Amino acid sequence: MYADRSFCVSADHRVLSQCQTPVFTRVNLNVQVFSRKHVSHAAKVTKKGSSDVKAVEVRLSKEELELKRQDRSRHKPFGLTAWEPTDDVYVNKYYRWPTYEIENAVEMLKKYQQLDFTYPKQPVYVDLKLDTSLDKKKKVEPFVSILLLPYRFTTEANKVLVFTESASEAEFARENGAHYAGGVELVQQIIDDEIQADFYIAVPSILPKLSPLKNKLRKQFPKNKRGSVGMDIKSMLNIFTQGHEYSVEQDCVQTKIASLDMPCEQIVANVDALIKDVCRHKPLQLGPFVTRGLISSATSEALGFNFGRFIPHSGEEQPDNKNEL
Repeated sequence: MYADRSFCVSADHRVLSQCQTPVFTRVNLNVQVFSRKHVSHAAKVTKKGSSDVKAVEVRLSKEELELKRQDRSRHKPFGLTAWEPTDDVYVNKYYRWPTYEIENAVEMLKKYQQLDFTYPKQPVYVDLKLDTSLDKKKKVEPFVSILLLPYRFTTEANKVLVFTESASEAEFARENGAHYAGGVELVQQIIDDEIQADFYIAVPSILPKLSPLKNKLRKQFPKNKRGSVGMDIKSMLNIFTQGHEYSVEQDCVQTKIASLDMPCEQIVANVDALIKDVCRHKPLQLGPFVTRGLISSATSEALGFNFGRFIPHSGEEQPDNKNEL
């Protein structure tokens, strides 16, 4: 078979070589050859076109970007895939973060616990994102605060130590819930870790004698600004034995707020008290302090919730900052 094919090819070659009229002619094709420079330029143009939205997002502030994404006249949110996912499984970054009413979010957390067969009394956490900016490029300094929640979620009281040189005041403090009460004789015991407490409060007269404890207690050292120095021992004990402490780190408040087995209205009341206490650390005329709210349990995902109704308005009276560090 191969011999026959080679014979046909050689025969065709002899016939064509004796033909006077050229059968094959050379055709000049106008082919444009792209150099690496052209190719790289085209790639840059394509890449630039695909990243226009990302470039605009970088130039916009977070508030401006959120406002653009709230424009319902668009067929989809600015820079995102769609207003709502069409399936239960999707990539979060391509869609708006869903937000729920706080009651619905709490009920969803309770439902997750039932479906997952997890501990029913697990803690509930709240995560608040804060806008700490003030006038003239100033910011709200990180702080630690303590508040009395409407509904406590722990049965154990905080351990409180009272510094006082009066024997009668020390006895009164122990009768009203203090775990330890005494004078300078407690200083060395605290340094040697023989005595430990959750909070330390003191009367003003003994404060100069407690200076050796500053490096040991650090943020727990009694201070007027925090409300842990004063003459009303009973009132301070009521706050520090029953109060809930939270702190601000990296412009966020992340703290326990309740246990999941509590009624929904009690969890909502605690969230309301926390947000109102946080908002008193920034003047209302400088804009909202809380910019995002998330709620979760120990074994569930975080759910965004609408917190606008908990934000105090300019006409409302705000409590003072006496229990703040």
